[in-house]
Amino acid sequence: MKKKIAVASGKGGTGKTTVSVNLFHFLNKLTEQKIKLVDCDVEEPNDLLFFPEAKCTNEKTVHQMIPEIDQSKCTYCRKCAEYCEYNAITVIPKLKHAEVTSSLCHSCGACSVACEYGAITEHPVEVGVIKSFVNDKHPDGEIIEGRLKVGSAMQTLMIKETKKSVQDAELMLVDAPPGTSCPVVESVADTDYVVLVTEPTPFGLHDLKLMVDLLADIKKPFGVIINKAGLGNNETHHYIEKNNIELLGEIPFTRAYASKYAGGNLLNDIPADIENTYREIVSTLLKKLN
Repeated sequence: MKKKIAVASGKGGTGKTTVSVNLFHFLNKLTEQKIKLVDCDVEEPNDLLFFPEAKCTNEKTVHQMIPEIDQSKCTYCRKCAEYCEYNAITVIPKLKHAEVTSSLCHSCGACSVACEYGAITEHPVEVGVIKSFVNDKHPDGEIIEGRLKVGSAMQTLMIKETKKSVQDAELMLVDAPPGTSCPVVESVADTDYVVLVTEPTPFGLHDLKLMVDLLADIKKPFGVIINKAGLGNNETHHYIEKNNIELLGEIPFTRAYASKYAGGNLLNDIPADIENTYREIVSTLLKKLN
């Protein structure tokens, strides 16, 4: 049965991508399962930056069905606007004006049901692209990237379609977008476990608390990885201990490792202490999923 782990963080810059890429790397080393790394940070996917040798094996364009109003058939009765829960339709009878704002539309189809005059038809609008990649370093793994079209506001739809495109995965590793908004909820909603990545700073702790509250609301089991350990203060550790949150591991901050990240060489010559930490984290995660 397919298992799903999400890697998330309350804020950007904590090292979520670092953790996602390393977990993918070590999961491939320590298990014979088919691992799929799914980059759901669709506004700015960057997992592939660390796999320069990866080759694209499949590409799919994602479309959203957007209603279009035929002015010659429209009676400007405003029923379509009244049915629309997202305020995506503007109808001004006096001006004989009817318009759909595509960035607000969620393609629910309610307006088509409401219109009695056949004035509304739907047409596809590109939302983004989903690509699949393989690389020689991880022959049993695959990287799936969802990339939202610039200007589109349909992050949640893009994430949903990206996850839906994953086939034949025994273990799915979801790199979620930062924050606690709808795209994050969509990314973690159907996962078996969530790895929260934080940093020992006031900002990191503040947004970690938001994410912990979110996961409590949707009843998702989770553990925390403290990245850049050794910086900041001990408040994050105190919060984790006080609330009986599982600490999966701590990734120490070193300038050398940060330099490797900046150069895209994250998986080459990993320092021994960091490698051992990731191996322990992966071992813990595999036990939780069995």
